[in-house]
Amino acid sequence: MRGLPRDIVILGSTGSIGTQALEIVRANPDRFRVVGLTAGGSNRELFEAQVAEFAPACSDLFWGLGEDASVEAASRECDVVLNGITGAVGLRPTLAALDAGNVLALANKESLIMGGPLVLDRAKPGQLVPVDSEHSALAQCLRGGTAEEVRRLVLTASGGPFRGRTREELAGVTPEQAMAHPTWDMGPVITINSATLVNKGLEVIEAHLLFGIPFDRIEVVVHPTSIVHSMVEFVDGSTLVQASPPTMLIPIALGLAWPERVPDTAPPVDWTKPETWEFFPLDDDAFPAVALAREAGERGGTAPAIYNAANEVCVDAFRRGLLRFTDIVPTIQATLRRDDVPSYGQAMTVEDVLAADAWARDTALAQIEGLR
Repeated sequence: MRGLPRDIVILGSTGSIGTQALEIVRANPDRFRVVGLTAGGSNRELFEAQVAEFAPACSDLFWGLGEDASVEAASRECDVVLNGITGAVGLRPTLAALDAGNVLALANKESLIMGGPLVLDRAKPGQLVPVDSEHSALAQCLRGGTAEEVRRLVLTASGGPFRGRTREELAGVTPEQAMAHPTWDMGPVITINSATLVNKGLEVIEAHLLFGIPFDRIEVVVHPTSIVHSMVEFVDGSTLVQASPPTMLIPIALGLAWPERVPDTAPPVDWTKPETWEFFPLDDDAFPAVALAREAGERGGTAPAIYNAANEVCVDAFRRGLLRFTDIVPTIQATLRRDDVPSYGQAMTVEDVLAADAWARDTALAQIEGLR
């Protein structure tokens, strides 16, 4: 870090993560300076307003140019690259930021899950900072002990809008119902992933990769109010908890300022009011996505990339009314367990990962067509 203000590049500036990051910059002009923005999709008007307000030198080059634009922006010299892109297209920008020596504040979990060893091999100590609220919480709690003192990581899940329903009761769920998350305001893909708990499965893999904890020491519990974002249990029986109201502003600000905190980022929990923290076991029968993610993570290689890619295809099909909610995870499972799954061993290249990603998309799409 070169001191304050920190020069930051935001990839996916018109999305949920990007717009909240710019809120933080707007409130802390002495700490952060935007030197690059990229965006895609259809919200050009918002992007142009962001460019006009923050005047980053390279933004006029980077509207609607997709992956190449984000790779170029991530490669520029800066203090922090915030990767707020959704989906597999975030992989190359993630690698570009690391190769350039920039600190990477990673909200694009898919790139770490897909790339796995490719990403970790390129990341120098302290270069990769998690922005997911759960992994930011774990990183904060892990300051309280050494690696040898950690017994297990505990990820919390809100349970989504369908907590408590049986698998049979989920059969007729609509995209509109799946988008009605009870505690978080997120983009459509991650919101549906939270409803299926695929997102929590991805987070289990991410936690394993970020912190080096074996899968059998990473647990998931359901915590409906989303006040506790995750916990670390230590060998002496103590547990450290990170708690705050359900907002992404805190982990985003911490990602931009790591290891420092940004004062007054968001209101804290009001401890003068009654507060009940409830935790429930995960219902693997109704929501099998987490168990399937563990299977993919333990297999390693291309399996996590295939899990992620098949899910992205399934979510798109569900949103378009081409796939039932309860067929999302079975389609991922069928794709993951095929005999012809491409495998490249542990010496995978970026091209190998992207080839597996493309294979999974084609295979999942064919299976969806077969269900119609």
